Amino acid sequence: MIYRDNHIIFSGSPLKRALEMLNLVPKNLSLFVVNQEQQLIGTLTDGDIRRGLLAGISVDASVDEFMFTRFRTLKGTPDPIEIKKLRELGIKLVPVLDRHDRIVKILDLGFIKTSLPVDAVIMAGGRGERLRPLTDNVPKPMLPLGGRPIIEYNIDRLSQYGITNIHISINYLGQQIVDYFGDGSLHGLNIKYVAEEKPLGTIGAVKLIEKFENPYILVMNSDLFTDADFESMWFALHENGADLCVASIPYTVNIPFAIMERTNGYITGLKEKPTHTHYANAGIYLFRKDMLKHIPMNEKFNATDLIEAVIENKNKVIDLPLTGYWIDIGRHEEYEKAKMIVQHVQR
Repeated sequence: MIYRDNHIIFSGSPLKRALEMLNLVPKNLSLFVVNQEQQLIGTLTDGDIRRGLLAGISVDASVDEFMFTRFRTLKGTPDPIEIKKLRELGIKLVPVLDRHDRIVKILDLGFIKTSLPVDAVIMAGGRGERLRPLTDNVPKPMLPLGGRPIIEYNIDRLSQYGITNIHISINYLGQQIVDYFGDGSLHGLNIKYVAEEKPLGTIGAVKLIEKFENPYILVMNSDLFTDADFESMWFALHENGADLCVASIPYTVNIPFAIMERTNGYITGLKEKPTHTHYANAGIYLFRKDMLKHIPMNEKFNATDLIEAVIENKNKVIDLPLTGYWIDIGRHEEYEKAKMIVQHVQR
């Protein structure tokens, strides 16, 4: 996490002060020079100082003499397309400015991958019956995996993509989740909870949320263990002009026999032990906020119902196959498999 004030230095400050501050921030990161109105006027790195000294600028000069003024910024709500361009240029720190050129926040592209205009909903209200007795006193999302709750991996994954507004739907033993995560503010997150008083299916509880801040909503199950690429999902939705993107996983069927190809009752050829790949629902959905109109209020409604409703309304639905690991921890076998994989996954 980037603490904004650690990277801000005022115009007119002596070079020594800048060196002291640079000594305290991670290697290769920048300071941002602001004027008395808090407006950004330049950036400063170790390299800028070295170049200035080699050019003959006095060590007694102010930071204004050394700062770089052709810096890159973002304004308003960060655009994932612009962030991707900056990341490809190798830029690590990107200040986000308001309309008065004041720094609102600083994106650390060495820590996060992007900043998606997305609110997330994690469905965590299930009872985890198939994982009993482990879930007799602990809600399934809070079962330990590598010393951390399952759901925490999903929250961390969301934050890596700049998704900080997170709603968690809770029911069975939900207070344990609330007590563990709180409001998320200590980690730069805004976590809110929605109580699912009765079973509302796999997506019905989303309708109970009063307000979403962003134009896109991502819904995922809390018991997934995955390295899903949410940025790729957003770009797939955006570039295809789609309204809903479903993450999918390949499911391969190997037929152990030679299959006959037939035309008009005649055999025209043989396929020896063919393999067919199908794509299954991975339990992660990204959609435009106006698709909420298809979800009824306080009624049982599944994600598959939403997909069908969106298609029936002539809106565009696409899928994006996941390329990394994905485990739906619904049974003891999957839980044990996730325990093995987590040993090789860095936090």
